[in-house]
Amino acid sequence: MTNDETSRDAAEIVAESWQAVLEMDPDLINPVVPRTAYAHPRLRELYPIVSHGTLYFSRCIQFPWSQDVGTMFTQTEGGYRVRRASDNTVLGVTVTMQEAMDLIAANLPEGSGPAIDGTSHDLTP
Repeated sequence: MTNDETSRDAAEIVAESWQAVLEMDPDLINPVVPRTAYAHPRLRELYPIVSHGTLYFSRCIQFPWSQDVGTMFTQTEGGYRVRRASDNTVLGVTVTMQEAMDLIAANLPEGSGPAIDGTSHDLTP
């Protein structure tokens, strides 16, 4: 298999996963969250994962997923906190969801591109 075929396969899996997330029941995730993330070109290339009503992003499509991409959490007092799980860093607090998604994209690891067909162990540091 060539690199182009591997990339195309990973891209297809990512696209199918986004479609599934975008169609999820509102009881599983607020539909505005994946729609806002999907509108961002850099985030749309990442593998989406929903757990406990939160949208996570991975730079790989196989488990264990990467944890080096920020995640947005709604704050009870309003706004959003963006945190990266890999080093437990709070990347910032924003007023709007769009600002949170922009913050996530701005803090992607250097050299990030489309999600790869592999695990977090296959990513270059």
